[in-house]
Amino acid sequence: MAVQWVLVLHGLATLVVVVSFLCGQWPIFRRTPIASIHHFLTVGAYDYFLRCVGVLFGVRGTNAILELERFCCDRPNPILQIIYLAIVGGTYFIVAKSCFSYIPGYYLSGIHRHMSLLAVGIGLLLFVLTSFSDPGTVKDDNLSQYLAAYPYDNIIYSERECPTCKIPKPARSKHCSICDRCVARFDHHCGWMNNCIGERNTRYFMAFLLWHFLLCIYGAVAIGLVLAGQLKESRVIYILSVYYGIENSFRSLAPQVLQWFVGSYDTQILLMVFLAIVALLLAGFFGYHASLCFTNTTTNETFKWQEYISWQRKLNEARASSAALRASINGMSSEVSPRESKWRAFFRRSPLEEAEPVIKENKYDKGLIKNIYEIIVPLSSRSLFSQKKSKVR
Repeated sequence: MAVQWVLVLHGLATLVVVVSFLCGQWPIFRRTPIASIHHFLTVGAYDYFLRCVGVLFGVRGTNAILELERFCCDRPNPILQIIYLAIVGGTYFIVAKSCFSYIPGYYLSGIHRHMSLLAVGIGLLLFVLTSFSDPGTVKDDNLSQYLAAYPYDNIIYSERECPTCKIPKPARSKHCSICDRCVARFDHHCGWMNNCIGERNTRYFMAFLLWHFLLCIYGAVAIGLVLAGQLKESRVIYILSVYYGIENSFRSLAPQVLQWFVGSYDTQILLMVFLAIVALLLAGFFGYHASLCFTNTTTNETFKWQEYISWQRKLNEARASSAALRASINGMSSEVSPRESKWRAFFRRSPLEEAEPVIKENKYDKGLIKNIYEIIVPLSSRSLFSQKKSKVR
């Protein structure tokens, strides 16, 4: 039983750490332990580490760590790509070593040995496509086409020049400080891909997320079926019921079966839990980006809209407060009016509640079908885009 509790606590701790690291900045976790753990993992732990290095090795040690940080975070590098390949390769090796000996089994046929390799191969292919494809780099020869494809909305995008590239910035583009280039329909820079996600490779990125989610589900279900097959072939339930006299009910048998699983197949159980947790995280990440694609919005634009709406809301509240103040001053200077009861004054609406609401007007939202089509077939890959390009030349 001690081993079971260790596995349960290990799984819960892993889940909390992973969720805190990846999702701790979400508004739903604000002012919760998840947000505190996220802050410690992303900021606090690194600060303590720098202080320790400074105490032990002085300024040179701190400068060396900061230089390593600049290499890892402020310029293109393949570190996270290598980590991804190590995770995928290591996980597949452990799965093959611990589970393939039970395939074919009671519930799985031998074809799953080959299907699993094919599924991992497709995932690696999508990884390569996302990592090494052009995200939509804005250059002199396609600048006019991107300017025509994405008009300015004069809300979050207005006509101006990129101070680094010294060319006009098309709407929805952004200069990536890591890749040092302007990217059309910029979404974000993905360290795992060592590449920007933009107009031309968002489709590969979405396919990568979806496929890896399905791959993790497939792996977790396949391992579960392997364990179920071993339970069936070993006749564990029959032995526990007949020879040990345990009541043939789920409540009575579940602890005994779980103890047998943990004692005999602990590696497979850890793999199944790991794949299930990663699948949940990928599902959330894919769902977030899918919702952006459905409304033809990018991650970069969500932050821009948040800043714009926050600024407009504060501006409207300031106007409402100013209007209420002028009305109050005018009321004091006019004839004396009957005194308002405290009860009515208590339920009177605040002037800030009467401020004009801020409405998000996404000029680039063309409807669900057209938005999805624009992701699958980017504007720059269409014949009309090429025709405009040839006319310019």
